Amino acid sequence: MLIVLPETVEAPIVGAFQLTDDAGQAVTEAAFEGRYMLVYFGYTFCPDICPTELGKMSLALELFEQASPERAGKVAPLFISVDPERDTLAALKDYSDYFHPRLVALTGTPAQLKAAAQTYKVYFAKVFPDGRAHTSKEYLIDHSSQIYLMGPDARYLTHFSAGISAEDIAADLGRRVE
Repeated sequence: MLIVLPETVEAPIVGAFQLTDDAGQAVTEAAFEGRYMLVYFGYTFCPDICPTELGKMSLALELFEQASPERAGKVAPLFISVDPERDTLAALKDYSDYFHPRLVALTGTPAQLKAAAQTYKVYFAKVFPDGRAHTSKEYLIDHSSQIYLMGPDARYLTHFSAGISAEDIAADLGRRVE
């Protein structure tokens, strides 16, 4: 199931988080101060929408890098895993490296991820194929799927839903990133 936010978000989103990067280091939004953040919540076992959206985000970054190489470093791409049980640091590193060399993979404790998701107004929940919650690691995660663009002050600028192309995202970056 795909959850899509309306194009306007009424309550302000401030991109605050306390998470861990794929090297095991604690990271907050302050590590990206002064840079724009492209943020996507998902998980490495996602069979469809996560790789599609991360591929789109990566292509948008590549297009922006080609069009504006002098501004490319002002955008930090982030992937926040909502599956701390299965997404080990090594798995996150491999996954993020596959998509883009600058993609920063983050995760955290369930409480940290819940707090980050609430900050971004992101929904996620485990879904078991047989409909019963149990200890099996064979599950999916139902989650909202937007790419958020946050400003250099970590405040919400816009989001890109599934129907938006990489070219449109790159063009938006070209208009916004100073």
